[in-house]
Amino acid sequence: LPGPSVSNQPMPPAASQSLGLNVHSGTPATSPMGTSGVAFGSQSSEGVSSLSSSPSNSLETRSQSLSRSQSMDIDTASCEKSMSQVDVDSGIENMEVEDSDRREKRNLTEKEAASNSDVSEEQALQLMCKVLRVSWKEQDRDVIFLPSVAAEFQQNPKDVYADFKDLISQILMEVLTMCTRSPIHNPFASLTATSQPIAAAKSPNYRLTLVQPSSQGGSPMGPSTTSLGDSSMSSLGACGGSMSCSSASDRFTIETCKETEMLNYLIERFDSVGMEERKAPKMCSQPNVSLLLSNIRSQCISHVALVLQGALTQPRSSLQPSLLVPYMLCRNLPYGFIQELVRITHQEEEVFKQIFLPILHGLTLAVKECSFDSDNFKFPLMALAELCEIKFGKSHPVCTLVTSLPLWSPKSLSPGSGREIQRLSFLGAFFSLSVFAEDDSKVGDKYFSGPAITMENTRVVSQSLQHYLESARGDLFKILHNILLNGETRDLALNYMAALVNYNVKKAQMQTNDNLVSTDGFMLNFLWVLQQLSMKIKLETVDPYYIFHPRCRLAVSPEETRLKATMEELKTWLAELHEDSSKFSDPKFPTECFFLTLHTHHLSILPSCRRYIRRLRAIRELNRTVEELKNSESQWKDSPLASRHREMLKRCKTQLKKLVRAKACADVGLLDENLLRRSLQFYSTVIQLILRMVDPAYPNITMPLNPDVPKSFAALPEFYIEDVAEFLLFVVQYSPQVLYEPCVQDIVTFLVVFICSQNYIRNPYLIAKLVEVLFVTNPAVQPRTQRFFEMMENHPLSIKQLVPALMKFYTDVEHTGATSEFYDKFTIRYHISTIFKSLWQNIGHHGTFMEEFNSGKQFVRYINMLINDTTFLLDESLESLKRIHEVQEEMKNKEQWEQLPRDQQQSRQSQLTQDERVSRSYLALATETVEMFHILTKQVQKPFLRPELGPRLAAMLNFNLQQLCGPKCRDLKVENPEKYGFEPKKLLDQLTDIYLQLDCARFAKAIADDQRSYSRELFEEVISKMRKAGIKSSIAIEKFKLLSEKVEEIVAKNSQSEMDYSDAPDEFKDPLMDTLMTDPVILPSGNVMDRSIILRHLLNSPTDPFNRQPLTESMLESVPELKERIHAWMREKQSGRLV
Repeated sequence: LPGPSVSNQPMPPAASQSLGLNVHSGTPATSPMGTSGVAFGSQSSEGVSSLSSSPSNSLETRSQSLSRSQSMDIDTASCEKSMSQVDVDSGIENMEVEDSDRREKRNLTEKEAASNSDVSEEQALQLMCKVLRVSWKEQDRDVIFLPSVAAEFQQNPKDVYADFKDLISQILMEVLTMCTRSPIHNPFASLTATSQPIAAAKSPNYRLTLVQPSSQGGSPMGPSTTSLGDSSMSSLGACGGSMSCSSASDRFTIETCKETEMLNYLIERFDSVGMEERKAPKMCSQPNVSLLLSNIRSQCISHVALVLQGALTQPRSSLQPSLLVPYMLCRNLPYGFIQELVRITHQEEEVFKQIFLPILHGLTLAVKECSFDSDNFKFPLMALAELCEIKFGKSHPVCTLVTSLPLWSPKSLSPGSGREIQRLSFLGAFFSLSVFAEDDSKVGDKYFSGPAITMENTRVVSQSLQHYLESARGDLFKILHNILLNGETRDLALNYMAALVNYNVKKAQMQTNDNLVSTDGFMLNFLWVLQQLSMKIKLETVDPYYIFHPRCRLAVSPEETRLKATMEELKTWLAELHEDSSKFSDPKFPTECFFLTLHTHHLSILPSCRRYIRRLRAIRELNRTVEELKNSESQWKDSPLASRHREMLKRCKTQLKKLVRAKACADVGLLDENLLRRSLQFYSTVIQLILRMVDPAYPNITMPLNPDVPKSFAALPEFYIEDVAEFLLFVVQYSPQVLYEPCVQDIVTFLVVFICSQNYIRNPYLIAKLVEVLFVTNPAVQPRTQRFFEMMENHPLSIKQLVPALMKFYTDVEHTGATSEFYDKFTIRYHISTIFKSLWQNIGHHGTFMEEFNSGKQFVRYINMLINDTTFLLDESLESLKRIHEVQEEMKNKEQWEQLPRDQQQSRQSQLTQDERVSRSYLALATETVEMFHILTKQVQKPFLRPELGPRLAAMLNFNLQQLCGPKCRDLKVENPEKYGFEPKKLLDQLTDIYLQLDCARFAKAIADDQRSYSRELFEEVISKMRKAGIKSSIAIEKFKLLSEKVEEIVAKNSQSEMDYSDAPDEFKDPLMDTLMTDPVILPSGNVMDRSIILRHLLNSPTDPFNRQPLTESMLESVPELKERIHAWMREKQSGRLV
């Protein structure tokens, strides 16, 4: 501390110490961050304000530099740490003192401070005047002269103040009182700009204007002159150094009024205390000096509180944003300023509300104007996050205030409760920041609508926007986390979180009105926060019975479909469970947070995935429409419909651009690997919880599971498992690299356990969805998931259990109970066949296949379904090819085609498109089924030759040979057959292979018994085509010829036999097929049928064909007496023929 001057007059501080916060008319306040990311301000490295800015990286800059965009992934903590290490004086440039002079003065000051360990009262007064920039002895430039204090000192110096705190209060009150007078008596006019003020760096694209600048005074486009004159405190409107002036439209705007002048002065004086402490740390650490500086700080804050309440001017409306908000958004408040303001005011509830409610209101208004089209969004978020972090003891005063707001968690007033809570709740505006085009069109319009958008630019921009999202969500997490940490607000926070979930249950519906629910961006932001909260939850602390708890915050509808339990079973079990309330312990935070996160996944990421897939489908349809219109332009350009078609083409192209832009935005928001990985990790935890419910020994799970399904598992909502499957299907298709996570092992176990435990899940379509996950991860479908599929096929539980389970499900989907079951089963069976082909290559599974082949009934039912499917699919696909051939032939004859009416032409073209789609689909399914037949018949033959299967298999093969090689085979000739997946040579080769692989006397008889399709001419034509096309070797062709000769011999015998038995009595004939029975059996209904015929029926439907009652093979009883009579009659007929 320098000694007293000669005149004993307290000297004003150097002008370079000015913080420069005073504002001209419409003066915009900006972020203290330069475009280089260096902080400009007077904060110290020991304590940069928590309300000082983080680096302001413009998105445009990042999109130009890939390397820079890749280095942006820094969390908030590291960002704050790096900011705390910035040279705090880097933005201050003293224009009067050279660096060497500055060093000499600092060394001199330190020496003087060391030699004067005791501070006299005069020195303390000098320090006080220096910090507050006042004087009561004489008027001078750069100080505020205090006439009232000067008069008191002249009258009776000893009675002016009781202590320094009292004097500081008098000084500040007089300065502020002087400010309230007319501009002529402005106390700040004497503070001339003798130094370069702190440069307020421009942050690009700040379009937010909290309060419109006054119409009085200069233009907001540049510095203006007001009653403040050329004050050094007007730095926010000035440009200095290398910083260029920037438009007010690019900055936050501070209202011009007396209150802002007072605030500027008080904020600057508060900051001067810190500057003194940094200049002379040893001296300032002395108790009396420290106390003095502390008093200056607290008095500055106390008077700021008075200004903000309007105590010195006019009280402001509670609906007006606080004058302090722009300063907070600019992030150039001194270190500790806001914390001190909270500390001093929070114990007086009304005062605290008067000051901080307008601040919260202002931040809400600010964030509502923000978007991800610039980095404005981060300032309101960071300001609120840091307010919520302020605590004294265990209390977070701002958190308590926030949750006391009437609109903290508003009650639902309409059916659109989801959208209501987003729009009305206090945090709703902060969580509403979104990159999705449906939520905010600005992002797509700015970054994804240019004509020269390349894939590389899109990738860089996407990464940058994802970093924006991560930054915003990090602050949202801080806000909600601090409210949860605050004991008195935790319950209110959980109520709000539960309300967000409960009010948005309609988002899970396949068709929902988007105006009634929260937006995708809002829900994904909320999900991200919950994921962070759930990340460290230990599964042992989660109560799986929570959703059945009487105090469960989540509204799970009783009508929600359950995994196994019916509505009645659920009702009965819940009644038993709630009889004794002592069974339930109070829900703990880990449990509530876990289930909130689970239900939020159901309402956020999965609806977003469905929307993404629907959008892709719409883009494909529009592309197809545009291509069709372009390709057919020659046909309609001269027609009366030309203008209509051109308008339609224009509309389609416009809509297509819009959808592509929306998809690019969705890629940013949804295909974020970090988000998807966290979701996968959470679902892995959910899987562990569910598996523990079905087998407490997990991970040492044993199969098969207990046949008695645990009631707690049976009563779980079905979407707990369905969501996992649906999420996996999305990830595999659009972001397969996410599956390379350690948690994948649990997912594999989960899939194997429930596919092999179909009795645990009532809905067959849920099992089908799990099977589909195995299908899409098959390397033949998605090569990038080979590792995942290998984990599945080598899983210890899958080796013995998976093949039999899939084979059983293949047959069970014949009857699902749905109206679409007939068509659904083909897709499901296609998935299973593809999986079987891969498992067949695995040695462990190959052995299981062979065991199943030889075990009997399960495999027989499987073969029967293969025959059914092959028959239908080949028939439908070949028929559609015939229709395609017919239209193509018509179109080739241009003269004839042109003579057709235009509506008939369009109808035929429409039918052609439909047939092409059907043919592609059915041929793909049929090809897979035939290939499975080809593989199986090569390995095992006996099951295919059973009486109930052999004749049907032979009939199916004969019919398809007739289609391929019969008289009408030319109708299958189409243009570009590969377009439909039609390979007639390969199909004929596989079908004839099946004949040769099953070649034996029994199969030859089955072929001969088929009177519908078999003929000698057919087989001769097949042999001819195979020779001509070189489909088979001569040896194989010769074998096929020998088989046909054996068949012909049997046909000759059959013709004689049919004549002999044509007059059989009715009691000897099967009532369904009207053929002679050889092994009659009696059904429970009393009807008698031939065993082979009823067994064939049971393979398709386990019911009595006469009354539809359940029927199994074990219920059939032989009728030996009738059988003997039939055979005796047959012997009699044969002997009669011989005679």
